[in-house]
Amino acid sequence: MRTLKGPGVFLAQFAADEAPFNTLDGLAGWAAAKGFKGVQLPTWDRRVIDIERAAASQDYVDEIVGTVAAHGLVVTELASHLQGQLVALHPSFDLPADSFAPPELRGNPAARQQWAVEQLRACAVASRRFGIDRHVTFSGTLLWPYLYPYPQWPDGLIDDGFDELARRWRPLLDAFDAEGVDLCYEIHPTEDLHDGLTFEMFLERVDNHPRCNIMYDPSHLVLQSIDYLGYIDAYHERIRMFHVKDAEFRPTAKTGAYGGYQPWLRRAGRFRSPGDGQVDFGAIFAKLAGYDFDGWAVLEWECCLKNPEDGAAEGAKFIADHIIRVSERAFDDFVKSGADRALNRRILGY
Repeated sequence: MRTLKGPGVFLAQFAADEAPFNTLDGLAGWAAAKGFKGVQLPTWDRRVIDIERAAASQDYVDEIVGTVAAHGLVVTELASHLQGQLVALHPSFDLPADSFAPPELRGNPAARQQWAVEQLRACAVASRRFGIDRHVTFSGTLLWPYLYPYPQWPDGLIDDGFDELARRWRPLLDAFDAEGVDLCYEIHPTEDLHDGLTFEMFLERVDNHPRCNIMYDPSHLVLQSIDYLGYIDAYHERIRMFHVKDAEFRPTAKTGAYGGYQPWLRRAGRFRSPGDGQVDFGAIFAKLAGYDFDGWAVLEWECCLKNPEDGAAEGAKFIADHIIRVSERAFDDFVKSGADRALNRRILGY
Protein backbone atom coordinates (compact mmCIF):
# COMPACT_ATOMS: atom_id res chain seq x y z
CA MET A 1 0.00 0.00 0.00
CA ARG A 2 1.01 3.62 -0.52
CA THR A 3 0.15 6.86 1.22
CA LEU A 4 -1.78 9.25 -1.03
CA LYS A 5 -0.08 12.53 -1.85
CA GLY A 6 -1.72 15.79 -0.91
CA PRO A 7 -3.36 18.07 -0.35
CA GLY A 8 -3.33 19.52 -3.85
CA VAL A 9 -5.63 22.12 -5.40
CA PHE A 10 -6.94 22.61 -8.94
CA LEU A 11 -6.35 26.27 -9.76
CA ALA A 12 -9.04 26.61 -12.45
CA GLN A 13 -11.78 27.79 -10.11
CA PHE A 14 -9.52 30.30 -8.34
CA ALA A 15 -7.67 32.02 -11.19
CA ALA A 16 -9.00 35.55 -11.74
CA ASP A 17 -8.01 38.93 -13.10
CA GLU A 18 -7.22 40.48 -9.74
CA ALA A 19 -4.12 39.86 -7.62
CA PRO A 20 -2.99 37.46 -6.27
CA PHE A 21 -5.08 35.23 -8.52
CA ASN A 22 -3.91 36.59 -11.87
CA THR A 23 -0.42 35.04 -11.90
CA LEU A 24 0.97 31.61 -11.14
CA ASP A 25 3.30 33.10 -8.54
CA GLY A 26 0.38 34.79 -6.79
CA LEU A 27 -1.78 31.68 -6.92
CA ALA A 28 1.07 29.51 -5.63
CA GLY A 29 1.65 31.82 -2.68
CA TRP A 30 -2.07 31.84 -1.93
CA ALA A 31 -2.29 28.02 -2.17
CA ALA A 32 0.71 27.50 0.11
CA ALA A 33 -0.79 29.85 2.71
CA LYS A 34 -3.98 27.76 2.67
CA GLY A 35 -2.00 24.60 3.44
CA PHE A 36 -1.75 22.96 0.02
CA LYS A 37 1.35 21.09 -1.11
CA GLY A 38 0.67 20.88 -4.85
CA VAL A 39 -1.14 22.70 -7.63
CA GLN A 40 -2.94 21.25 -10.65
CA LEU A 41 -2.67 23.61 -13.63
CA PRO A 42 -5.48 24.43 -16.12
CA THR A 43 -3.70 24.47 -19.47
CA TRP A 44 -6.30 26.74 -21.13
CA ASP A 45 -5.50 29.65 -18.78
CA ARG A 46 -2.49 31.67 -19.92
CA ARG A 47 -2.40 33.46 -16.59
CA VAL A 48 -1.20 30.12 -15.24
CA ILE A 49 0.66 28.41 -18.11
CA ASP A 50 1.33 28.77 -21.83
CA ILE A 51 0.93 25.15 -22.87
CA GLU A 52 2.46 25.57 -26.35
CA ARG A 53 5.54 27.12 -24.81
CA ALA A 54 5.69 24.38 -22.16
CA ALA A 55 5.68 21.74 -24.90
CA ALA A 56 8.48 23.51 -26.75
CA SER A 57 10.79 24.64 -23.95
CA GLN A 58 12.25 22.73 -21.02
CA ASP A 59 13.62 26.03 -19.69
CA TYR A 60 10.09 27.44 -19.48
CA VAL A 61 8.87 24.31 -17.67
CA ASP A 62 11.78 24.56 -15.25
CA GLU A 63 10.81 28.19 -14.65
CA ILE A 64 7.28 27.14 -13.69
CA VAL A 65 8.61 24.40 -11.43
CA GLY A 66 10.85 26.97 -9.76
CA THR A 67 7.99 29.43 -9.32
CA VAL A 68 5.83 26.97 -7.41
CA ALA A 69 8.82 25.43 -5.58
CA ALA A 70 9.63 28.86 -4.16
CA HIS A 71 6.37 28.50 -2.21
CA GLY A 72 7.06 24.91 -1.16
CA LEU A 73 4.76 23.43 -3.80
CA VAL A 74 4.96 21.04 -6.74
CA VAL A 75 2.94 20.77 -9.95
CA THR A 76 0.73 17.72 -9.46
CA GLU A 77 -0.74 17.38 -12.98
CA LEU A 78 -1.88 19.36 -16.00
CA ALA A 79 -5.56 19.58 -17.02
CA SER A 80 -7.15 20.18 -20.44
CA HIS A 81 -10.90 19.95 -19.86
CA LEU A 82 -11.87 22.77 -22.22
CA GLN A 83 -9.66 21.56 -25.06
CA GLY A 84 -10.81 17.97 -24.59
CA GLN A 85 -14.41 19.13 -24.86
CA LEU A 86 -13.64 20.54 -28.32
CA VAL A 87 -12.10 17.31 -29.61
CA ALA A 88 -15.61 15.87 -29.91
CA LEU A 89 -18.39 18.44 -29.79
CA HIS A 90 -21.96 17.98 -30.95
CA PRO A 91 -23.14 20.86 -33.19
CA SER A 92 -25.81 21.81 -30.65
CA PHE A 93 -22.98 22.97 -28.36
CA ASP A 94 -21.15 24.98 -31.01
CA LEU A 95 -22.13 28.38 -29.64
CA PRO A 96 -22.06 27.61 -25.89
CA ALA A 97 -18.57 26.08 -26.16
CA ASP A 98 -17.17 28.46 -28.79
CA SER A 99 -15.46 30.57 -26.12
CA PHE A 100 -13.26 27.60 -25.19
CA ALA A 101 -11.18 28.27 -28.33
CA PRO A 102 -9.08 31.33 -29.26
CA PRO A 103 -11.10 34.25 -30.71
CA GLU A 104 -9.74 33.76 -34.22
CA LEU A 105 -11.11 30.20 -34.35
CA ARG A 106 -14.59 30.86 -33.06
CA GLY A 107 -17.35 30.06 -35.49
CA ASN A 108 -15.10 27.58 -37.31
CA PRO A 109 -15.77 24.10 -35.85
CA ALA A 110 -13.22 22.28 -38.02
CA ALA A 111 -10.37 24.67 -37.19
CA ARG A 112 -11.42 24.70 -33.55
CA GLN A 113 -11.31 20.91 -33.35
CA GLN A 114 -7.87 20.76 -34.97
CA TRP A 115 -6.62 23.35 -32.49
CA ALA A 116 -7.97 21.22 -29.62
CA VAL A 117 -6.18 18.13 -30.94
CA GLU A 118 -2.89 20.02 -31.12
CA GLN A 119 -3.46 21.34 -27.62
CA LEU A 120 -3.80 17.77 -26.33
CA ARG A 121 -0.60 16.79 -28.10
CA ALA A 122 1.15 19.73 -26.47
CA CYS A 123 -0.20 18.63 -23.08
CA ALA A 124 1.33 15.19 -23.59
CA VAL A 125 4.77 16.62 -24.33
CA ALA A 126 4.54 19.22 -21.56
CA SER A 127 3.52 16.60 -18.99
CA ARG A 128 6.61 14.61 -19.86
CA ARG A 129 8.77 17.74 -19.50
CA PHE A 130 7.31 18.25 -16.02
CA GLY A 131 8.10 14.63 -15.14
CA ILE A 132 4.37 13.94 -14.69
CA ASP A 133 2.96 10.61 -15.85
CA ARG A 134 -0.79 11.39 -15.89
CA HIS A 135 -3.09 14.05 -17.35
CA VAL A 136 -6.81 14.86 -17.02
CA THR A 137 -9.25 15.91 -19.73
CA PHE A 138 -12.86 15.59 -20.90
CA SER A 139 -13.96 13.11 -23.57
CA GLY A 140 -16.21 15.56 -25.37
CA THR A 141 -19.85 15.32 -26.31
CA LEU A 142 -21.17 13.69 -29.47
CA LEU A 143 -24.13 11.82 -27.99
CA TRP A 144 -25.24 13.77 -24.91
CA PRO A 145 -28.25 15.37 -26.68
CA TYR A 146 -29.52 11.80 -27.13
CA LEU A 147 -29.05 10.70 -23.52
CA TYR A 148 -32.71 9.75 -23.11
CA PRO A 149 -33.97 7.29 -25.76
CA TYR A 150 -36.90 9.38 -26.92
CA PRO A 151 -37.45 10.19 -29.70
CA GLN A 152 -36.22 6.69 -30.31
CA TRP A 153 -32.60 6.35 -31.31
CA PRO A 154 -32.09 5.39 -34.95
CA ASP A 155 -30.56 1.94 -35.19
CA GLY A 156 -26.82 2.11 -34.68
CA LEU A 157 -26.68 5.75 -33.49
CA ILE A 158 -24.99 4.97 -30.17
CA ASP A 159 -22.51 2.52 -31.70
CA ASP A 160 -21.64 5.00 -34.46
CA GLY A 161 -21.17 7.77 -31.91
CA PHE A 162 -18.75 5.74 -29.81
CA ASP A 163 -16.93 4.53 -32.90
CA GLU A 164 -16.37 8.15 -33.91
CA LEU A 165 -15.34 9.14 -30.38
CA ALA A 166 -12.73 6.38 -30.40
CA ARG A 167 -11.55 7.36 -33.88
CA ARG A 168 -10.84 10.89 -32.68
CA TRP A 169 -9.14 9.92 -29.44
CA ARG A 170 -7.08 6.87 -30.45
CA PRO A 171 -4.27 8.93 -32.08
CA LEU A 172 -4.13 11.12 -28.98
CA LEU A 173 -3.91 8.10 -26.69
CA ASP A 174 -0.99 6.93 -28.82
CA ALA A 175 0.61 10.38 -28.55
CA PHE A 176 0.34 10.28 -24.77
CA ASP A 177 1.74 6.76 -24.78
CA ALA A 178 4.76 7.96 -26.73
CA GLU A 179 5.44 10.47 -23.94
CA GLY A 180 4.86 7.96 -21.12
CA VAL A 181 1.73 9.74 -19.85
CA ASP A 182 -1.69 8.33 -18.93
CA LEU A 183 -4.71 10.16 -20.35
CA CYS A 184 -7.35 10.26 -17.62
CA TYR A 185 -10.92 11.11 -18.56
CA GLU A 186 -13.01 12.88 -15.95
CA ILE A 187 -16.22 10.88 -15.75
CA HIS A 188 -18.75 13.69 -15.89
CA PRO A 189 -22.37 14.38 -16.91
CA THR A 190 -22.61 16.09 -20.32
CA GLU A 191 -19.56 14.09 -21.44
CA ASP A 192 -20.01 10.93 -23.49
CA LEU A 193 -17.91 9.20 -20.82
CA HIS A 194 -20.20 9.89 -17.87
CA ASP A 195 -20.42 6.57 -16.00
CA GLY A 196 -18.89 3.11 -15.88
CA LEU A 197 -20.71 1.60 -18.86
CA THR A 198 -19.85 4.47 -21.19
CA PHE A 199 -16.20 4.26 -20.15
CA GLU A 200 -16.26 0.52 -20.91
CA MET A 201 -17.85 1.10 -24.32
CA PHE A 202 -15.10 3.58 -25.18
CA LEU A 203 -12.31 1.44 -23.70
CA GLU A 204 -13.38 -1.52 -25.83
CA ARG A 205 -13.26 0.60 -28.96
CA VAL A 206 -9.73 1.83 -28.25
CA ASP A 207 -8.63 -1.80 -27.75
CA ASN A 208 -8.19 -1.48 -23.98
CA HIS A 209 -5.48 1.10 -24.57
CA PRO A 210 -3.13 1.11 -21.56
CA ARG A 211 -3.13 4.92 -21.47
CA CYS A 212 -6.94 5.18 -21.35
CA ASN A 213 -7.70 5.82 -17.70
CA ILE A 214 -10.04 7.57 -15.25
CA MET A 215 -9.96 10.71 -13.17
CA TYR A 216 -12.18 9.79 -10.20
CA ASP A 217 -14.52 12.48 -8.87
CA PRO A 218 -17.24 11.09 -6.59
CA SER A 219 -19.41 14.21 -6.82
CA HIS A 220 -20.42 13.44 -10.40
CA LEU A 221 -21.33 9.89 -9.43
CA VAL A 222 -23.46 11.02 -6.49
CA LEU A 223 -25.50 13.26 -8.80
CA GLN A 224 -26.22 10.22 -10.99
CA SER A 225 -27.08 7.93 -8.03
CA ILE A 226 -24.11 5.70 -8.88
CA ASP A 227 -22.43 3.58 -6.20
CA TYR A 228 -19.28 5.69 -5.97
CA LEU A 229 -17.53 3.26 -3.60
CA GLY A 230 -18.31 0.23 -5.75
CA TYR A 231 -17.02 2.27 -8.69
CA ILE A 232 -13.56 2.18 -7.12
CA ASP A 233 -13.81 -1.60 -6.74
CA ALA A 234 -14.83 -1.96 -10.38
CA TYR A 235 -12.31 0.42 -11.95
CA HIS A 236 -9.43 0.85 -9.50
CA GLU A 237 -6.95 -0.50 -12.05
CA ARG A 238 -7.85 2.42 -14.34
CA ILE A 239 -8.22 5.15 -11.70
CA ARG A 240 -5.07 7.25 -11.91
CA MET A 241 -6.25 10.66 -10.68
CA PHE A 242 -8.55 11.89 -7.90
CA HIS A 243 -10.53 15.10 -7.41
CA VAL A 244 -11.84 15.69 -3.91
CA LYS A 245 -15.24 17.27 -4.53
CA ASP A 246 -18.39 16.80 -2.50
CA ALA A 247 -22.04 16.80 -3.56
CA GLU A 248 -25.52 16.15 -2.29
CA PHE A 249 -28.51 14.69 -4.10
CA ARG A 250 -31.86 15.42 -2.46
CA PRO A 251 -34.72 14.76 -4.89
CA THR A 252 -38.08 16.27 -4.10
CA ALA A 253 -41.65 15.89 -5.33
CA LYS A 254 -40.86 18.58 -7.90
CA THR A 255 -37.42 17.73 -9.29
CA GLY A 256 -34.66 15.13 -9.39
CA ALA A 257 -31.57 14.22 -11.39
CA TYR A 258 -32.36 16.47 -14.37
CA GLY A 259 -32.71 19.56 -12.20
CA GLY A 260 -35.74 21.25 -13.78
CA TYR A 261 -33.53 23.86 -15.52
CA GLN A 262 -32.89 25.43 -12.13
CA PRO A 263 -29.75 27.27 -10.94
CA TRP A 264 -27.36 25.26 -8.78
CA LEU A 265 -28.86 26.48 -5.51
CA ARG A 266 -32.30 25.10 -6.41
CA ARG A 267 -31.26 21.82 -8.00
CA ALA A 268 -31.80 18.46 -6.30
CA GLY A 269 -28.16 17.66 -7.02
CA ARG A 270 -25.69 20.31 -5.85
CA PHE A 271 -21.93 20.54 -5.45
CA ARG A 272 -20.74 21.31 -1.92
CA SER A 273 -17.47 21.97 -0.14
CA PRO A 274 -15.76 18.82 1.16
CA GLY A 275 -17.49 17.60 4.28
CA ASP A 276 -20.69 19.54 3.63
CA GLY A 277 -22.23 17.03 1.23
CA GLN A 278 -23.08 13.33 1.24
CA VAL A 279 -19.82 11.76 0.05
CA ASP A 280 -18.17 9.34 2.49
CA PHE A 281 -14.59 10.45 1.96
CA GLY A 282 -13.30 8.31 4.81
CA ALA A 283 -14.35 5.22 2.88
CA ILE A 284 -12.96 6.61 -0.40
CA PHE A 285 -9.52 7.36 1.02
CA ALA A 286 -9.44 3.92 2.65
CA LYS A 287 -10.35 2.17 -0.61
CA LEU A 288 -7.80 4.11 -2.65
CA ALA A 289 -5.08 3.36 -0.09
CA GLY A 290 -6.06 -0.30 -0.08
CA TYR A 291 -5.84 -0.43 -3.87
CA ASP A 292 -2.37 1.15 -3.81
CA PHE A 293 -3.39 4.42 -5.49
CA ASP A 294 -0.19 6.41 -5.90
CA GLY A 295 -1.56 9.78 -7.02
CA TRP A 296 -2.59 13.08 -5.52
CA ALA A 297 -5.75 13.98 -3.64
CA VAL A 298 -6.60 17.31 -5.34
CA LEU A 299 -9.33 19.68 -4.22
CA GLU A 300 -11.63 20.82 -6.99
CA TRP A 301 -13.65 23.42 -5.20
CA GLU A 302 -17.19 24.05 -6.36
CA CYS A 303 -19.94 24.96 -3.92
CA CYS A 304 -23.26 26.73 -4.41
CA LEU A 305 -23.17 28.20 -0.90
CA LYS A 306 -19.74 28.65 0.68
CA ASN A 307 -17.21 31.41 0.15
CA PRO A 308 -14.26 30.10 -1.91
CA GLU A 309 -11.65 31.36 0.57
CA ASP A 310 -13.28 29.33 3.32
CA GLY A 311 -13.76 26.39 0.97
CA ALA A 312 -10.08 26.37 0.06
CA ALA A 313 -8.82 26.65 3.64
CA GLU A 314 -11.22 24.01 4.91
CA GLY A 315 -10.52 21.82 1.87
CA ALA A 316 -6.77 21.71 2.46
CA LYS A 317 -7.28 20.64 6.06
CA PHE A 318 -10.03 18.19 5.09
CA ILE A 319 -7.76 16.39 2.65
CA ALA A 320 -4.80 16.39 5.04
CA ASP A 321 -6.99 14.91 7.78
CA HIS A 322 -8.30 12.17 5.47
CA ILE A 323 -5.00 11.00 4.01
CA ILE A 324 -4.14 7.67 5.61
CA ARG A 325 -0.44 7.23 6.34
CA VAL A 326 -0.32 3.54 5.56
CA SER A 327 1.41 1.12 7.88
CA GLU A 328 4.65 -0.59 6.92
CA ARG A 329 3.68 -3.68 8.88
CA ALA A 330 0.53 -5.49 9.91
CA PHE A 331 -1.00 -4.44 13.22
CA ASP A 332 -0.97 -8.03 14.48
CA ASP A 333 2.64 -8.82 13.58
CA PHE A 334 3.46 -9.05 17.27
CA VAL A 335 1.72 -12.44 17.45
CA LYS A 336 3.07 -13.79 14.17
CA SER A 337 5.08 -16.97 14.64
CA GLY A 338 7.02 -16.82 11.37
CA ALA A 339 7.06 -19.23 8.42
CA ASP A 340 7.21 -22.84 9.49
CA ARG A 341 5.90 -25.31 6.90
CA ALA A 342 6.16 -28.25 9.29
CA LEU A 343 4.05 -26.38 11.86
CA ASN A 344 1.50 -25.49 9.15
CA ARG A 345 1.13 -29.17 8.27
CA ARG A 346 0.65 -30.10 11.93
CA ILE A 347 -2.00 -27.37 12.32
CA LEU A 348 -3.84 -28.74 9.28
CA GLY A 349 -3.65 -32.25 10.64
CA TYR A 350 -1.35 -33.94 8.11
